[in-house]
Amino acid sequence: MIKVKHLKKVFGENEILKDINLTIKPQEVVVVIGPSGAGKSTFLRCINRLESISDGHIYIEDVDITDNATDINKIREKVGMVFQDFNLFPHMSVLENIMLSPLKVSKLPRDIVYKRAMDLLKKVDLENKADVYPDSLSGGQKQRIAIARALAMEPDIMLFDEPTSALDPEMVGEVLDVMKQLAKDGMTMVVVTHEMGFAREVGDRLIFMDGGYIVEENQPNELFDHPCQTRTKTFLSKVLSMGQPLAIV
Repeated sequence: MIKVKHLKKVFGENEILKDINLTIKPQEVVVVIGPSGAGKSTFLRCINRLESISDGHIYIEDVDITDNATDINKIREKVGMVFQDFNLFPHMSVLENIMLSPLKVSKLPRDIVYKRAMDLLKKVDLENKADVYPDSLSGGQKQRIAIARALAMEPDIMLFDEPTSALDPEMVGEVLDVMKQLAKDGMTMVVVTHEMGFAREVGDRLIFMDGGYIVEENQPNELFDHPCQTRTKTFLSKVLSMGQPLAIV
């Protein structure tokens, strides 16, 4: 589904990503963890070329998105993305936010888009919020609407960039529940998160990044219980000592 070969990203004199290599299979949930400044979000943004790529190649379903001949907008229709700060349009209702891209980009009939949007609102348990505006929603509700909006294009891949980091603790669970259901439904997902319980329970594979490198990768239980690299051990020791749960209650 995704192949990353020798990816590098440079900002000025700072090399943010240093020779990243990764393959992600269909229906796999890959969770990326690591300290701030490790390059996690930059890596995610490179996957749909929201960030330019300094060197290397990224293939989405065997299409090289680093090739200038590739229509990146067509690729982005297959790759949904959810940001930590929601990015909803405040002047549009919840329903209008969800319907916008299928109407404007895919040019689908309004009745089909409306039904899809209402089905998605039901999926995220917010069908009673169709006609309200984002400012009246809680943070958790806004993020669930952002997920529904990304799903409205029926993507093959979903990218999540720290989707719960801007939320109050009591709202985190409602967003993670939606993501857990997506994983159960077979969505291919790449998730950057600090939620260790989600990483352990939902991830098929855990990637630990630091300093622009993939330091270690493994199945979640193996990486949490038997990390091989000293840097991974140090990071997990600090995170878990701060009370990060390793299970979703």
